[in-house]
Amino acid sequence: MADQAPDFDISNLDTSGVDPDEASAFAFTVYNYKMGEMVSLMIHLGDRLGLYRFLAGKGPLTADQVAEQTGYHPRWILEWLRGQEAAKLLSYDADAETFELTEVGASVLADENHSLFFAAGAFAAPQEPEIVTKLAEAFTTGIGLSWDQLGPNGAHRTERMLGPWARIAFVPQIIPALDGVQTQLEAGAAVADVGCGAGLALRTLAKAFPNSTFHGYDPSINALTIAREKAADDGLTNIEFIHAGGEDLPSEPTYDFMYTFDCIHDMTRPAEVIASIKAAMKPGACWLIKDIRSSGDFVKNHKNPMLAMHYGFSVSSCMSSAMSEPGGAGLGTLGFSPPVAEQMCRDAGFEHFEQHDFGDPANLYYEVR
Repeated sequence: MADQAPDFDISNLDTSGVDPDEASAFAFTVYNYKMGEMVSLMIHLGDRLGLYRFLAGKGPLTADQVAEQTGYHPRWILEWLRGQEAAKLLSYDADAETFELTEVGASVLADENHSLFFAAGAFAAPQEPEIVTKLAEAFTTGIGLSWDQLGPNGAHRTERMLGPWARIAFVPQIIPALDGVQTQLEAGAAVADVGCGAGLALRTLAKAFPNSTFHGYDPSINALTIAREKAADDGLTNIEFIHAGGEDLPSEPTYDFMYTFDCIHDMTRPAEVIASIKAAMKPGACWLIKDIRSSGDFVKNHKNPMLAMHYGFSVSSCMSSAMSEPGGAGLGTLGFSPPVAEQMCRDAGFEHFEQHDFGDPANLYYEVR
């Protein structure tokens, strides 16, 4: 498909009567999104080049000081710093001509290991033109791109975007809230992460509970390559990654604790995966689901200030993955809402469904038994 829009006939369109002020305001709204595209790229570069981590805790610095201490070219640094201040991400002292990343800014843009508010990892490099072309073709064919077809960048971005809660809150906050799970993990349990991606959550648990064994299942070779490399770097011997979809779990009771993080809505056959999870659970086992906050009602979802972003994620990755096979369920980013989640779990034969809100701004958690 060419980069040219279809030649739909607009010969009868006449916009001469449009109010210029209304048109100007609408154009401003549209160009704000273009500005967002450009600022997104600048945030990606700031994260990729380590500039936010460098600026964190340094106080006010001139562009020349930043360039000298980082080794980057001063003209490029000056332009990037000015753009960051224009985007209200850095503070600026006009008299001293200094830029500063505040403590609050550092918690969002630099502190990946300790801040639940870290967000810079969500800003990946722009999609390759061939991927955008395939997404455009999906509007005709109805068949989207799987996570592997989106390339390694998708797995890397997802881990860094969702990482803070897995790294910081999973063990101290979430696990203790699940009845009996922490005791099992400490004693030695069999655990499965279905849709493990690059394996951050699984590695976090494997480090915290060395007596337990951990299996990560994912159909993405790109994600599993990253997961295996990082597990090896961490020296973890109680963890194994398996190239398989959620439909291909053991058919006999195997696991004491299972979880799916931000992935049921990406699956082409979620009902089959849920049934497979149930079959793989030992009697009394717990399944923890983490998925995007959504009311299930489009109008009610307008309370979410990030709603347009979620639909962008859905078309470009989540729904695309969920429709990457003929007949795919196509839930998409906001499709696995609490009513849908509970109904699908009960349809699979689960009796206990409990919703948890741990204060994660993006996700809800469901305890299923």
